[in-house]
Amino acid sequence: MAAAALAHPIVIGHRGASGERPEHTLASYERAIEDGADFIEPDLVMTKDHVLVARHENEISGTTDVAAHPEFAVRKATRTIDGQHVTGWFTEDFTLAELKTLRARERLPQLRPANAAYDGQFEVPTFEEILALREKHPTVGVYPEIKHGTYFTGIGMAMERPLLAILAKHHLTRASDPVFIQSFEVGNLVWLKAHTKIRLVQLIDDKGTPADLPSETYAAMLTPAGLAATARRADAIGINKSLVSTDLVSAAHAAGLKVHAWTYRAENFFLPAADRTGDDPKAHGDLTAELRAAYATGLDGVFSDFPGIAVKARIK
Repeated sequence: MAAAALAHPIVIGHRGASGERPEHTLASYERAIEDGADFIEPDLVMTKDHVLVARHENEISGTTDVAAHPEFAVRKATRTIDGQHVTGWFTEDFTLAELKTLRARERLPQLRPANAAYDGQFEVPTFEEILALREKHPTVGVYPEIKHGTYFTGIGMAMERPLLAILAKHHLTRASDPVFIQSFEVGNLVWLKAHTKIRLVQLIDDKGTPADLPSETYAAMLTPAGLAATARRADAIGINKSLVSTDLVSAAHAAGLKVHAWTYRAENFFLPAADRTGDDPKAHGDLTAELRAAYATGLDGVFSDFPGIAVKARIK
């Protein structure tokens, strides 16, 4: 069954089931599939030898053990990415073979100590490896995000063409195929709109501007004129969950856009006050209640670190 045929809100395993396994590992994606996610979501960056790999950021000190590898100490650097100075180790300075010598670490160990128990067990996966896993479960879709597209284009590592080529290799080229491509930027979505039939998603935060179009605020994208303009380059908007409302969902639908919201997490630290249980930030509160309130607005999908909970919350 193609993902386009799903009538209920889709559940997107955010970085896999990243509340249960370290994010962007095959183990995390496998867990999301086991938990019933409709889509798995890899964030994509590029290696020195132009291979697409899954990391939330191209700076990898928070999600791998790179700092413990003395052979890579000299590669620590400071870069300006989307206007921010970032210090650490960057995927674009490593070949795939070198990245494969690293092991994944939990990004939020204080909130997810059970995940930290898996530190050192998993590799950094390539997008090809994620698609190979997904092909064992063909009803599950893939929802890649192009991370820092303008930055990578600026260093000669544009990701859009390689992404489309890999998807085509895996027979994912049509609007009806179980795939969305997402970006916080605008220019790459405009380019993709002209080069693929795959569904596209404009990501929209609750503040700020796209890195490649600082004259356009995310807030402006949510006005009627902004939604109409977005609909010319995208099929859906992926919004910060703080923006979810019945009025916005209705307005987006009127403009011809689906609405997916991010990110739904079970820990008290991330939940609305009314849905927390106790005072421990890492304790799990009532994510089901938050999700059901979101579903009631009529939105079309959610990103969740706990896709199993999001799937069950659809059942009334």
